Amino acid sequence: MNDAPGHRDKQVVLLVDDTPENLQLMNALLKEDYRTRLANSGERALRAALQQPLPDLILLDIMMPGMDGYEVCTRLKTDPVTAEIPVIFLTAKSQVEDEQKGFDTGCVDYITKPISPPIVMARVKTHLVLKAAADFLKEKNVFLADKNVFLEQEVRTRTHEVQVVQDVTIMAMASLAETRDNETGNHIRRTQNYVRALAEKLMADPRFTDYFEKSTPELLYKSAPLHDIGKVGVPDSILLKPGKLTAEEFEIMKTHTTLGRDAIMAAEKLIGADDTFLRLAREIAYGHQEKWNGSGYPQGLAGDAIPICARLMAIADVYDALISARVYKPGMSHEKAVQIIVEGRGTHFDPVMVDAFLEIADEFQAFAARFADAHET
Repeated sequence: MNDAPGHRDKQVVLLVDDTPENLQLMNALLKEDYRTRLANSGERALRAALQQPLPDLILLDIMMPGMDGYEVCTRLKTDPVTAEIPVIFLTAKSQVEDEQKGFDTGCVDYITKPISPPIVMARVKTHLVLKAAADFLKEKNVFLADKNVFLEQEVRTRTHEVQVVQDVTIMAMASLAETRDNETGNHIRRTQNYVRALAEKLMADPRFTDYFEKSTPELLYKSAPLHDIGKVGVPDSILLKPGKLTAEEFEIMKTHTTLGRDAIMAAEKLIGADDTFLRLAREIAYGHQEKWNGSGYPQGLAGDAIPICARLMAIADVYDALISARVYKPGMSHEKAVQIIVEGRGTHFDPVMVDAFLEIADEFQAFAARFADAHET
């Protein structure tokens, strides 16, 4: 381990790989920014994970003799001491069933070999931010539970801190999706503004009064960036394909909704609750591809059975997809995009929301111009 004085305040990353060259490569990449701890087998990894200070993150090879990475991850997650340490698999395996098996054992992400150093650094940084945020929230929750009386200013301070952590958590998770797709650009910024504007327009509608008493437009704005977080689990060959997907590829692409829900649920588990500030993000990620007439996915929900936040995101996401240029298509005009949204009224989209969209379509156009991608300006 790098244990010189300059390393003692750094976060600890445990690297596990049975190939010495791979360990040396990962250690050279990370040792300047983090304390690295090395293990060349599953058995040694389990012992190293229990050493103090506990690792903040584990990068774990899957294909190892004896105890493979799946078994190591399973054991880590069943031990209360190590259960909350996030695990990223390092692997050349890229089949969807392999990736799903990894998520089922408790990993939070995959990095494929041969590695890309910028992606490794971005993923490691993101998951360490998430881990720090989860630890912070737990400490504050315990602290608050042990106190009965607080000065009003102290309450304001703690509330602000929690809100900051929530924002950092959401944006850190959203950045994972951006590392996988260099064409999304400002898609996240645009769609979260569309969603908030549409929600604010619908607040006066009595059919949505009860909903917006708990799920404010600002919460929706913060949650919207995670709508495509599940794309981190879609193979690059499909996610970055410069053309139309085959039927088989599209079936794999559709899994991003379920993977997104699972990723957010894993984050909620770290925080220690299943009804957190991430609830709206979870509903959006899982339901934004549903359609009003029941022909969407992954559940085939119809009408009011689709969460309101997911219905809002459906309009925002489709509008932005239509106006945005991609390597395989030009961007569509605002007027044509509006026409297509209207044509989907009552089939793809909630008709009430389409009517509200029409009244503020100029706001959508203004946000699209303000947050245009670099190649569109």
